[in-house]
Amino acid sequence: MTKRAFALLVICAVFWTYSCSCAKKEPGESGNRRVRVVTTLFPLYDFARAVGGDLARVDLLLSPGMEPHSFEPKPADIRAISDADIFLYTGRFMEPWVDDVLKGISNERLSVVDASAGIPLANSTESEPHGGVGRDAVKGEDHRGHIGKDPHIWLDFGNAEVMVRTILAGFVAKDPANGETYRKNAEIYISQLCRLDRTFRDVLATCKKKTIVHGGHFAFGYLARRYGLGYVSAFKGFSPNAEPSPQDIVQIVKTLQRYRLRSIFIEELVMPSVAETISRETSARLLLLHAAHNLSKSEWEGNATFLSLMENNLRNLAAGLECDVDYQR
Repeated sequence: MTKRAFALLVICAVFWTYSCSCAKKEPGESGNRRVRVVTTLFPLYDFARAVGGDLARVDLLLSPGMEPHSFEPKPADIRAISDADIFLYTGRFMEPWVDDVLKGISNERLSVVDASAGIPLANSTESEPHGGVGRDAVKGEDHRGHIGKDPHIWLDFGNAEVMVRTILAGFVAKDPANGETYRKNAEIYISQLCRLDRTFRDVLATCKKKTIVHGGHFAFGYLARRYGLGYVSAFKGFSPNAEPSPQDIVQIVKTLQRYRLRSIFIEELVMPSVAETISRETSARLLLLHAAHNLSKSEWEGNATFLSLMENNLRNLAAGLECDVDYQR
């Protein structure tokens, strides 16, 4: 082979290698990879996917079916956080383990985003049912002993919008070159949240019953307060591992009877034994009210989203509270 032919072959090889490298880039990559995001809870995971789109790889620490309140990170989870560009969580009242984990991470490029920033956490007294229904049933401590602080902020869609905007700010700070795309994605998602919020208001305004009776832990105070509903939970506090006393169960039964309620709500990923006991006592039917902390395996495989979970919540609320509008979307 002549020197000229060999040089031509090298030039062609370099050009081909460069062309292949470019062709293999994933859509929207900045540099040679997408922004890597690790999240603690499903709402954050879904919000981050909506904002990041094709520009981001988003991972959820929780495995499908795992109850999040008792979650403790394993070494593999800590490595995932350390390798990420952005770590999203909802604050110390929901994930009290975060501070200790972050102290052991030396990744200087990791951006830590507390999605609860700017959102005042409700006290248990602020989330009690309107008109004083069931006040004794909602006082207590959360799962790590923080008295009265409710971390389930995403169940108020106004708070969910703030969370999406906080996540957006994290993306833009990490990857400003793609900021406009992130902003467009966020606005599209926020418009969907706002439409669903209006639908909740319209449907729930027609309900004959105005009190949610819940056989699980105190998770739906924000939702109830946003739409002017009463809320009573069987568990005193925010932990699904707590056990209601016989007096708590009696109080729930009396509330159902007093307001002639024919439905009691259960939650995802928690055995509904307490609700079933109350149901047998009162003949109230069981309906799912999903707090969206995490998905079951079947929900994960079925590509459930935060919005689809909330739409199903509205269907069950409309049925359980005897609304005039039959929500069937």
